[in-house]
Amino acid sequence: MGPLQIKEILQTAPEQQSVVIKGWVRTKRESKNAIFIALNDGSTIHNIQAVAEPGQFSAELLQTVTTGSCLKITGKLVESLGSGQSVEVKIEDILVYGTADPDAYPLQPKKHSLEFLREIAHLRPRTNTFSAILRIRHTLAFAVHQYFNDKGFFYLHTPIITASDAEGAGEMFRVTTLDLNKLPRTDEGAINFKEDFFGREANLTVSGQLEGELGAMALSKIYTFGPTFRAENSNTTRHLAEFWMIEPEMAFFELEDNMDLAEDFVKTVIGYALENCKDDLNFLQNRLAEEDKNKPQNERSIPLLEKLSFVVDNPFERLTYTEAIDILLKSKPHKEKKFQYPVGWGIDLSSEHERYLVEKHFKKPVILTNYPREIKSFYMKLDEDGKTVRAMDVLFPGIGEIIGGSQREDNYDKLLERVHEVGIDPQTIWWYLETRKFGTSPHSGFGLGFERLVLFVTGMGNIRDVIPFPRYPKSAEF
Repeated sequence: MGPLQIKEILQTAPEQQSVVIKGWVRTKRESKNAIFIALNDGSTIHNIQAVAEPGQFSAELLQTVTTGSCLKITGKLVESLGSGQSVEVKIEDILVYGTADPDAYPLQPKKHSLEFLREIAHLRPRTNTFSAILRIRHTLAFAVHQYFNDKGFFYLHTPIITASDAEGAGEMFRVTTLDLNKLPRTDEGAINFKEDFFGREANLTVSGQLEGELGAMALSKIYTFGPTFRAENSNTTRHLAEFWMIEPEMAFFELEDNMDLAEDFVKTVIGYALENCKDDLNFLQNRLAEEDKNKPQNERSIPLLEKLSFVVDNPFERLTYTEAIDILLKSKPHKEKKFQYPVGWGIDLSSEHERYLVEKHFKKPVILTNYPREIKSFYMKLDEDGKTVRAMDVLFPGIGEIIGGSQREDNYDKLLERVHEVGIDPQTIWWYLETRKFGTSPHSGFGLGFERLVLFVTGMGNIRDVIPFPRYPKSAEF
């Protein structure tokens, strides 16, 4: 099972018992009475302090114990007299697994900018901030699987390589084995994909939803949790080229059921993180408070734990897109022309509009429904009026849309009409259309970009900082 981790040792009662600790040096300081080494192994935000007496070890050995070096320390677990920790290790032996030259190791004990840390993504998990984010990310992923398992859902692995474009966005990464220097051509001069690996054009998926629906038409309730890819040339703080999506699909669920599930789901997984990541969340909350000190009062964020509790404890406000537009048209920022983007029925709401509704008007999370058909995907069920669709978006403070979903169109003729309308070749999704011919049923689902959830829970400002190795335009270094 390996050695005890530092997290477990810190919770152990000190009885002069022998312990072995292994980890990376965060700091070493020497006074005339003692040498203090702070060690961390990633199991917790807290370091364990190990103490040696002056002269106990050779100067040569101590010179190799520097920030970033990796050690095995054997010693006795004793009560700590210093502040900040209840136990410490009285060192008997030090074994240096790996040194870290202080002149070359970039993570010295000082403040580093997030931009700089992105350039050393292979080392940034060793910082307090990133180790906390990665532990929270794990906890949220675990909570997602546990939530759906407990609710009777089945985890469906949908394909990563696909020949369909679920969103109709067209910004996809191509998958090919063709030699790009000598591409096979048809008689008309187009690239002949019949000679490619799959015998047709193939891409990395933008969503597992369409295939997820096929699973729901047999297993009733499924969810996907996998990587998705978007090739949009976007450098915003909210976009990645590779990210993870959670997409439940449920047979026999109508719009109301879909909203109930989405609300319960986010409340449960955020509640699980609040319960199980207290130390990491406290650390990130303090980090944010430090950053906010330099900002004017009106730009400061709500304390992190308060923001998370706010979402878990409040019933979400539900209203239609049309009602939301009325609120925005009557709003002060609209009347004073403070919004960057104009407001009017038929617009795709921008995040400033979404955040106004959540943060200023309702002061709680919002679920918007029944959007105009023109701004939503082809697969969403048309309302009776034919103008709007049974869509639902969940809007959060600080972030805007976190979940997008809908009741799906289960009528074959209406769906086929929409497919033609948006210019999709029905042949490319014949299998999707066919489920509407053979035992169709009302069904619904939604998508949650996992990194957006992690961004919200950690309070970070840039989505590139909540995934271990971010992919974005001109960057696939690690």
